[in-house]
Amino acid sequence: MTAATKAPAVLRTARTASAVPRWARRAAAAAVWVTLPSGLWRVAVVLGVPLGLGESEYDAMLLPGWGLLILPLLSLAQEGAAWLTLGLVRPWGERWPRRLPWLGGRRVPVAAAAVPAALGALACTIYGVLFVWTTLHAEMDITVWGQWLMNACYLPMVAWGPLLGAVTVHYVRRRRVHG
Repeated sequence: MTAATKAPAVLRTARTASAVPRWARRAAAAAVWVTLPSGLWRVAVVLGVPLGLGESEYDAMLLPGWGLLILPLLSLAQEGAAWLTLGLVRPWGERWPRRLPWLGGRRVPVAAAAVPAALGALACTIYGVLFVWTTLHAEMDITVWGQWLMNACYLPMVAWGPLLGAVTVHYVRRRRVHG
């Protein structure tokens, strides 16, 4: 492989303040992808897909009832929050979109993105630890295959906090150094 055919380790777009390394772009994308399976699992529960859950588990999720609204909204909120991670490696995380009144086109203050992201990383990491603890110690009304499927869908979420944390640290360093 020649130097001309190698992919660059650092990608730079014309609109970002400075180069964003490939690992940071991949970590931000991974933060979006690791949240997807659990959201899809909740949507499957709402749609009535048999997932090996006992009746008491549906009752705990308020199904039927408010759970029909809460579970999809939780999935959308979770995925929306995960998508915000991309702003830490994309131009829209450095400048407010022009369509926003009063802020449009201005630079995003580093703290405006970094503080919520850091708090989110901490919250997601704590959630991941609590998920593992709860899963190992819970007595759920669920079949063995249902437990396996649920764990397979929720386990990737454990990576969300650390991925978001790494991208947040990179964002702060990159924005502080390169203005």
